[in-house]
Formats: sequence, structure tokens, C-alpha cells
Amino acid sequence: MTDITRETEAALAAIAAAPNLAALEALRLETLGKKGWVSLALKTLGTMRPEERQQAAPAIQSARAAIAEAIEVRKAALEAAELEARLARETIDLTLPAPVQPRGSVHPVSQVMDELAEIFADLGFAVASGPEIEDDWHNFTALNMDETHPARAMHDTFYFPDRTPEGREVLLRTHTSPVQIRAMQEHGAPLRIIAPGRVYRSDSDATHTPMFHQIEGLVIDKDIHLGHLKWTLETFLKAFFEREDIVLRLRPSYFPFTEPSVEIDVGYAMEGGRRIVGGSGDEPGHAWMEVLGSGMVNRRVIAAAGLDPDEWQGFAFGTGVDRLAQLKYGMNDLRAFFDGDPRWLAHYGFSPFDQPTLSAGVGARA
Repeated sequence: MTDITRETEAALAAIAAAPNLAALEALRLETLGKKGWVSLALKTLGTMRPEERQQAAPAIQSARAAIAEAIEVRKAALEAAELEARLARETIDLTLPAPVQPRGSVHPVSQVMDELAEIFADLGFAVASGPEIEDDWHNFTALNMDETHPARAMHDTFYFPDRTPEGREVLLRTHTSPVQIRAMQEHGAPLRIIAPGRVYRSDSDATHTPMFHQIEGLVIDKDIHLGHLKWTLETFLKAFFEREDIVLRLRPSYFPFTEPSVEIDVGYAMEGGRRIVGGSGDEPGHAWMEVLGSGMVNRRVIAAAGLDPDEWQGFAFGTGVDRLAQLKYGMNDLRAFFDGDPRWLAHYGFSPFDQPTLSAGVGARA
């Protein structure tokens, strides 16, 4: 008993005087480790007579607890002192210039969104937004999509079990077109907006993802015709791809919310495994590729938004932002956009200082 008390006092004194964490760890092993004297003393309890064990066990356990507590206290003090010394030693000179290359990068989708906003702002368009959780009236009915339209099916659309107070079904919007309805209801006419944002459809492969990005455009005014639509899209595509040889082909199509409806194709050629937009698709070595859907706004859509279709006309167009980014910057698999791989972002990402401007070229990099 006398030996345990003496060794405990010596151990506590050594722990209190430990100069660093390494020395403290050595003392812990010497006392509480598998071969430490406290551990060895505990092992001897099994060989003692009961009356001896009753006296020795409390003393050994008390020594063990005291040493363990002293080690924790000293460890906390040493760690705090080490942190203080490190903070005093490692200073940051705020007068030094920032690193040339920032650690983060802007995602290509965000960059293309900014490019589109810059181009259309120059054409007099405002940016509008709407909820991503929509009701079926704004997403389908007001856009002249009847109850039997395939897009309303469960295998194409993500529905919620809840309904609105009006009894409408609730869903994740399948396109940004509902923003057209909300903008016309809120602002009336004349109107000139673009509506970029996230949309959701039940689809996933190399060229489709369940969540992707669209941009919708809408012009409502008096005496609007298809020529205004063609000029707007031609001007936009020339500015976006930064080429003057962009050739458009308008193909008749069908969308419930436009009449007449046209698909917009652009000419392109393959170079180094990439599609390079430019020229006519009828030229040798070129082909046509669909990039936009568009048309004159259906009278029923204008009426559903509370405007008089005999007084107001307009055009609308929509395209996938992710597809535009793929086409302009040469990315093959759409799924990589959402993997969050830092190597992919480092390769395809943009510096936050590369702000798109029409004067410097919307796609210019620093």
C-alpha cells in the first residue's frame, strides 16, 4: 500500500511537469499501459487473499483514476498552449496579393446561365422566376395541355401526394413554361422575359438526367409575328456561339402551347470529336442539329393568363441550358454535370472573375 501511494504521488508529479504531449504519452504508457505498473498491480489482485484484496483493490483503483484524470488535465493544457504558440507563429499577411488561381470554380451551367442573361438583357429581356414545386394547372392546363397528354403520366412527371387548397395536383415542374403564365398574370402586357431554372422529369441516361436546366423566353406585344421570333433566336445564337456564320433552319412542329410551332436547327460540323456550330447543315461535311423549340403563343394560353388574344400576340421559345453548355464547351456525358467530381470541375469550370460581357465575348476566359 505504501508503494502504491508513493508511486502514485511520483507519477502525478511527473505528469504535472510533462513538457510536451510526447512526454505525457510516455508517462501514460508507463503507468496505465498494458505493461504499466498500475495495470500490473491490478493483475495481482487475483492472487491475493480476500482480506488483502479488500484493502488493495480500492487503493489501486483510486491510483488509476487519479493518474487518468491528471493525464487528461495536463493533455488539455498542453494542447491549448500548443495552439496558442501556433497562432502566434503562423500569421497571415493581408497585404499580400491574392493567389492568381482561385481554389473554387464556377460550374459550366452557372456560367452559361450568366451568358444567356447577358445576351438577352442586351435585347431588352428581364429575368423572371417561378416555383419549382408547381400545380398541374400552371404546369399543364394553362399551357393548353389536355388531360390525356402523355407528359402528365406518372412515368414522366414527379407528383406529390398532396394537393393545393383548390384541389390541384402538386408536382415538380417539368419545364419552365409555367413562368410564362405567372409572369403574364402578374405583369400583364407588353412583356419580354426569359425564365432560366431547374426542371424535373423521370428520365436518366447519358443525354438525360432527372433534374436539368432550361431557359424559357416569352415576348407578348401587339403585332408580333414569326419574323420577330426568327430574328431574336438568330441574334441570340450568334452571340452565344460567338460566330456570324450561324444558319438557322425552321421546321414545322407541334407544341400544345404554341401555334404555329417550329423546331430550330443549326448547322454544324464534326471537328476532333466535337460538334462545332456554324455554317449551313446542307454544306458538305455539315449536318443539322435541333437546339430550340419555339412558336407563336397559342391564343388559349394568352387567354388563360388573363389577356385578350385579339389584342395581344407573342412568341415563346425554350432550350436546355445543359445541352447548350455541352455543345459550346465540348462535354460529352450529361451525367457528369451532377457528379460533383472536383477533377471535372477543375477542367471545365470557370474562374469567378470570368464574368460574361458582350464587349469581351460572353465565353471569354481570363
